[in-house]
Amino acid sequence: MAGGLVSMLRSIKARDPAARSLFEIALLYPGLRALAFYRVAHVLWGLRLSFLARLVSEIGRWLSGIEIHPGATIGKRFFIDHGTGVVIGETAIIGDDVTMYHGVTLGGVSTAQTGLRRHPVIEDKVIIGAGAQVLGAITVGHGARVGANAVAVRDVPPGVTVVGIPAQEALPRGPVQVDSFVPYGSCDDKADPTTRAITALLNEVEALRRRIAQVESEFREPSTANPWQSNEPRLKKVHDASDLSG
Repeated sequence: MAGGLVSMLRSIKARDPAARSLFEIALLYPGLRALAFYRVAHVLWGLRLSFLARLVSEIGRWLSGIEIHPGATIGKRFFIDHGTGVVIGETAIIGDDVTMYHGVTLGGVSTAQTGLRRHPVIEDKVIIGAGAQVLGAITVGHGARVGANAVAVRDVPPGVTVVGIPAQEALPRGPVQVDSFVPYGSCDDKADPTTRAITALLNEVEALRRRIAQVESEFREPSTANPWQSNEPRLKKVHDASDLSG
């Protein structure tokens, strides 16, 4: 028990550069406080004491700002950073070494009350950025990252970063380092599929503008093949000679 707690505190310190000591994490981090209440509520839930389980869970929410349903399944060294506004649904399953930031929802989109999984499965070493919404009975694969404010409604393959609404796979930037920790599950703006699409459209518009300007300039240039323009000096001389003779 004590060894597991120390292991968890050390894993949190490794992922949060603001942490000064294990003692500070143990007493002052709301994510750890929420998990303590969840562990008690989860035992009560397993004993079919659902009202007491929900009561303990509610007290934990009041004290931490984090709502974890006692029926959820959570693995080892789960870290909720900052934490305010996090919601984890009843049938959610969270693996080991998962990191989650404030404002994240693991929500269900089905109205079935029993017998069906309604919430996501989050596999080991996943990072979910602030404000991200992971909805439905989907699976976020091992080592995947869900960027801040993304809305994931489809399965996320292992080791992939998804961003946007709805969440789309970002452009791979090289070999995936599953064991490397990336705060907030962030990625380079150039890897954002929406940014790439907008950039491609802007480049196409610019190319069309240059082509239109080129065509307009060709129409404005005087043409030497115009017979009226080439005969204009000759006609002028004829009129001048008729004026002199008159």
